[in-house]
Amino acid sequence: MNQHAHGQFLREFEARERRIELLLQRLPDRIRGYVRWLRRPESRWARLPAGVFLILGGCLAVLPVFGLWMLPLGIFILAEDVPALRRLTDRALVWVEERRPHWMGLPRATSSR
Repeated sequence: MNQHAHGQFLREFEARERRIELLLQRLPDRIRGYVRWLRRPESRWARLPAGVFLILGGCLAVLPVFGLWMLPLGIFILAEDVPALRRLTDRALVWVEERRPHWMGLPRATSSR
């Protein structure tokens, strides 16, 4: 990897981590702690089952214990190890930051229309 490509990779990685951290700040403390633990490299063995469970739980949102919030969280957790999902979630994070910044706890974008 040449110097320019490495620098671009680092910028993209830092931007992704910043966006994820903004979203993590919106989670309840207990869930935030679990997600941070799951994102650690040494927790790789737990990410796949946790991501699948969260996606299934999101699909069962009509039941009282589960919620729709579990679906995107499961996808983001699986994206740590699945490159295709990582690209998809990167695009989703950029879209959210540009179009729905309040979802990340940022001030709403002012429209010039």
